[in-house]
Amino acid sequence: MKPPKFDYYKPTTLSEALDLLEEIGDDGKIIAGGQSLVPIMNMRLASPKCIIDINGLNELDYIKHEGNVLKIGTLTRQSKVEKSEIVANACGLLLEAITQIGHVQTRNRGTFGGSIVHADPSAELPLALLTMNGSVQIASKDEVRNVDAEDFFITYLTTDIMPTEILTEVSIPIIEGRSGYSFQEIARRHGDFALVAASCLMTVDDQNQISSVRLALGGVEAIPLLIEDAEDILVGEILSDSLIDKLLESVEMAVEPESDLHAAAEYRTHLAKILTKRTLTQAYERARR
Repeated sequence: MKPPKFDYYKPTTLSEALDLLEEIGDDGKIIAGGQSLVPIMNMRLASPKCIIDINGLNELDYIKHEGNVLKIGTLTRQSKVEKSEIVANACGLLLEAITQIGHVQTRNRGTFGGSIVHADPSAELPLALLTMNGSVQIASKDEVRNVDAEDFFITYLTTDIMPTEILTEVSIPIIEGRSGYSFQEIARRHGDFALVAASCLMTVDDQNQISSVRLALGGVEAIPLLIEDAEDILVGEILSDSLIDKLLESVEMAVEPESDLHAAAEYRTHLAKILTKRTLTQAYERARR
């Protein structure tokens, strides 16, 4: 299968790319890794009149540790993030999530920002970003704005980014102190999108009581889902089976998966509870150590 005809542009600077978007508007699509856009175009599910190739924007390819924030340029390849010592030392959850994306070839081509903008509800990076309470920087010709992950994902494959804008940077707060994390997913086979994924980040105090916790699930809603009850139930407590069981009741009520070719809604709900227990337990044990 081949895509419909389109005009092709390859800007060399961010300013040039933003000028093109301002001129083209809804008729244009940005391409970087092309892991999602190319198949969609080949199947004629998308027919943009113009393609703007941003692979030449080297200014958007970086990983920085500034103060207590990890900053990653949108054009940074996923494999570069995976191999980064900065990421390994500062953000174990991100490293654990990114190693579960597709295959090596997928990560070699896929960009960090591209996966977040595509916003597949089963994808690893949107889920990890929400769990880590990260934010994105979005640029247009006229302004630069910052949006929290909780506000960025709107619905299925839809984000708070306009046709004239480019996601330029992702910021992730670095957790200090006794912290633990866990990212786990279940897929039909290695490299497939997850049927359900779970991600957890928590801190504990000197008495091993939970000081903070963020738990999120993927594949159970149109967007990654933050389980807000986790904080109410777990903060100030030592993790126990009874607390986990109480949280699992909330998870079962919160998730609203749909049945599809790969799994029934009831099975996805079951997986959500299984992975919630696994990630909570692993994150807590890592934090204690």
